[in-house]
Amino acid sequence: MRLCQLIYTSRPFGFNAPMLDDILTTARALNAQHGITGALICRADMFMQMLEGPRAAVTETFGRILADDRHIDVALLHVGDTPERIFPDWTMRDDPPQSWMWNQAEVREGAMQEASAAAAYSVFRRLSRIPPERRAV
Repeated sequence: MRLCQLIYTSRPFGFNAPMLDDILTTARALNAQHGITGALICRADMFMQMLEGPRAAVTETFGRILADDRHIDVALLHVGDTPERIFPDWTMRDDPPQSWMWNQAEVREGAMQEASAAAAYSVFRRLSRIPPERRAV
């Protein structure tokens, strides 16, 4: 089976812990049904997500995200085939942005929208190497 990876950024509308919990609970259930894995990096001013799985399932999932009013300013950074998953054991890993990522001022100034596909991919590659119980702060 050919795999697809998709990376996008957005800004959350009305971010709070219950909203994030709802997004993660729904994503994990749907992703498990459709063979999707990935990660969501989130905080009050940004979402950045990688989805990986069968192209049709990834495309359908991204369509739901585009229609979800909890996401604004959605920007597609990358979509393409991949030989392997970065997050094979995660229906949706969630992590706060790490200290080596953009700060809030950089996000306000457009760093997410200006990020190259390679830069976004490297963020997720680096995150995949950090065990969740040992998050870098």
